[in-house]
Amino acid sequence: MKKSSLVFLFPLVVLLALAMAACTSPANTPNPTHATYTDPFAYCSAVGTINAPDARYTGAPVPAGIIQGYLKAAGLENNGEPLELLQKSTIWRCMDASVYVCNFGANLPCDSKADTNKNATQPMQDFCKANPDAGSIPMSVTGHATIYSWGCVKDVPKLLAQNEQVDAAGYIARIWYKLPPAP
Repeated sequence: MKKSSLVFLFPLVVLLALAMAACTSPANTPNPTHATYTDPFAYCSAVGTINAPDARYTGAPVPAGIIQGYLKAAGLENNGEPLELLQKSTIWRCMDASVYVCNFGANLPCDSKADTNKNATQPMQDFCKANPDAGSIPMSVTGHATIYSWGCVKDVPKLLAQNEQVDAAGYIARIWYKLPPAP
């Protein structure tokens, strides 16, 4: 009887030991999947491509260095806008291990992927029915993320031209600026 209970008890003790070992890890062992970053450039270098910083980025939401890089890249270095205002209207993301920045301005859909749909939407159809032969359909109808210009031929929407390019992550390329790493 003692021998049979030991045969049963031994595997149970081994399984319990393995389970406890799996739940604990040495305090000094780094876990790269839980690494955090306060520098956007180091963060992007580590994550590669991501549409918005995630929990691994623990720095300031939009650091002053990002704003300065944006102003330089966009040719707006002497625009005089307060840093706080720019920080509220600017976002950044990572693409190909680099930092990309966009500032919301008039009609700039920084937080939207580019709309590459070549099919007219119901609002476009409604606009053309109400405005036959309109030379263009306004962005308030087409949406600001479209990469195409649209017009009306009689009362039917027509795709006129492609006006924007799309970057590798699916955003309008013209409004996103790649920042060089900070010196």
